[in-house]
Amino acid sequence: MQVQLLISCISVLDRTSKVHGTLEFKDVQFRYSTRPKLRILKHFSLGCATNGTTALVGPSGNGKSTCVALIERFYDTTSGSIMLDGHDIKSLNLRWFRSIIGLVQQEPVLFNFSIRENIAYGSCQTAVTQEEIEAAAKMSNSHDFIKSLPQGYDTICGARGNQMSGGQKQRIAIARALVRNPKILLLDEATAALDNKSEKIVQQALERAQTGRTCLSIAHRLSTIRNSEKIAVVVHGKVSEEKFYDYIEQLASEPLKLLCKVQGIRSMVALAGTTKDEILNEVLCYEEDDNCKEMKQ
Repeated sequence: MQVQLLISCISVLDRTSKVHGTLEFKDVQFRYSTRPKLRILKHFSLGCATNGTTALVGPSGNGKSTCVALIERFYDTTSGSIMLDGHDIKSLNLRWFRSIIGLVQQEPVLFNFSIRENIAYGSCQTAVTQEEIEAAAKMSNSHDFIKSLPQGYDTICGARGNQMSGGQKQRIAIARALVRNPKILLLDEATAALDNKSEKIVQQALERAQTGRTCLSIAHRLSTIRNSEKIAVVVHGKVSEEKFYDYIEQLASEPLKLLCKVQGIRSMVALAGTTKDEILNEVLCYEEDDNCKEMKQ
């Protein structure tokens, strides 16, 4: 019996050294096969520059996480294409393509193994050295807390990581994504489930992890997107606006105003003439001080 591979092939790109990391969505449309009448993405077009961070913001249920699933090829586009350095990702060997991608999700899943084994699981190599594991842990701001544990890297995480706090789990998950040294980093609301204190520690790790990589970040918190070179507002399955960060100073976008209101920073909506630093101070004040009453009116 002859078996035909449907999603695996010989890649036109086959070495990480050849990859620049430019991602582009070209007129992408997508429907789930179980809901063929519902279009999730509608003529979705977006470019993600090499070694830059592009943030996707907008209301829930409008297709942002679907973009991550399509890049990973958990699903394929209904029409249109997703390009890596000018090559349709469908033309790339799937195993190789996924080996150059790191993914950090909102709710990381850790296995009931040691921290060392959980981090090493993210590597594409059969053997991972302790030095590589610790390098990834340091980049994710997790090395210090791991070393403070009685058993260090041999500490068991528990089923689904239930022996770790939310912030600790997320940092281990970041280390797991980084141990393979990915060219592309996908962040799907990686700090959304954390409290403010943990979010700041994890955000520092993410900012360090984004350096030198093409990053696509889905976020609802303004603090998460402040270091993004470009922001795409996704509404009803398509990019309604695509602006650089300085555009937030003007706050002319209704979806961005809504984002501010949802976070309780209503006074920001009236700050159209202020500088970026002043706006960032407003955001940081809101996140650091729960007593900023004027921002919660």
